[in-house]
Amino acid sequence: MSDTLIKKEPLNLRKVLKENTMLLVLAAVMILFEIFIRATDNGSLFVPANVNNIILQNSYVLILAAGMLLCILTGGNIDLSVGSVICLVGAIAATLIVNLHCNIYLAILISLIIGTAIGAWHGAFIAYLHIPPFITTLSGMLLWRGVALIVLDGMTISPLPQPYLNLFSSYIPEVFLPELSKQALTDTAAKAQLQGISLKVTMIVAILICVAMICFQIVSRKRKEHKGYAVQGRVAFIARLVIITVAVLVVSWLLGHHHGIPTVLVLLAVVIACYTYYTQNTVPGRYLYAIGGNAKAAKLSGVNTDNVMMFAYTNMGFLSAVAALVCIARFNSAAPTAGQSYEMDAIGSCFIGGASAYGGTGTVGGAVIGAIFMGVLNNGMSILGVDSNWQQAVKGFVLLLAVIFDVVSKQRKSR
Repeated sequence: MSDTLIKKEPLNLRKVLKENTMLLVLAAVMILFEIFIRATDNGSLFVPANVNNIILQNSYVLILAAGMLLCILTGGNIDLSVGSVICLVGAIAATLIVNLHCNIYLAILISLIIGTAIGAWHGAFIAYLHIPPFITTLSGMLLWRGVALIVLDGMTISPLPQPYLNLFSSYIPEVFLPELSKQALTDTAAKAQLQGISLKVTMIVAILICVAMICFQIVSRKRKEHKGYAVQGRVAFIARLVIITVAVLVVSWLLGHHHGIPTVLVLLAVVIACYTYYTQNTVPGRYLYAIGGNAKAAKLSGVNTDNVMMFAYTNMGFLSAVAALVCIARFNSAAPTAGQSYEMDAIGSCFIGGASAYGGTGTVGGAVIGAIFMGVLNNGMSILGVDSNWQQAVKGFVLLLAVIFDVVSKQRKSR
């Protein structure tokens, strides 16, 4: 019995390394940047304010990456229009709220409906007329950017009202304790009190999230084992839970020493949890993988591939609208240049996070790790004073490496 355990241990270790490759690479890159930043006397990558900035600056990427992954799963398809949709929906939302003094919740609802309708427009051409997604979304990129410029008339709309900003660009303690937040601006004692409350609330929430996540993962694993499905090795499973738990607690501790939990982080958690569950634990979610693996076989098996494609692109429009609402709150304005190259950030995050360029492979968690990886690259290079042109070149090279790794891995499996 002991000999059997000894023989299995190296195999489990390889599985742990393979299944957590991106987490390990992300950790290595963060440590590398920390060494360089400290060596050049530029502070630290892990200061609370910097961790907060990484989350806020990349919130739109995380939202878009969840939707882009669904498109990529269907066969390596992408949506090039998301940046233009963000610009248009943001322009409409700002016009309703600032210029027309519309109720902010009604404006949010209208914006989400418009974004979803745009996604359905793309989906109808792709799913039912079978126009290639690249062509359809490329035309959408030009069309919706033009409409956004017409709505804005080349002008920037700002500022947005504070109640709207509280929804997407504030912090949990400040939203529920507005009076104490105002006093903290001038009163040191009130600032210290607010800081203590923020830390306590943040850590309590983090512990509850970790407990809920661990319980859910254990129950899910037990159900799969009971049904006879393949599951991760026990060592790999425990290692992943430990890594994620430690990461959540450390990030929460850092956020607690800044202003607490950003409101947008709550939105991100809901989006990530919902789409992770949808892709991994529902039949329609598994259809996405089936189509990406072999669309003809999926169709012969009874999967309505047209409806699945329609959903993927309609959903992408919806999440683009959500990202637009976050962006205008982040910048406190709607500008004609908003959303430029956002689609590239989302696509890059998915591929870096392990999604296959051929479709059928990838997870929401991987896309999230890819988005954080991109954010750490941007933030670390900015702190080091790397020129923005070089930053673009580095991100492009990293994306190329991710795709090469995917292609080479598939070629090895085919052999």
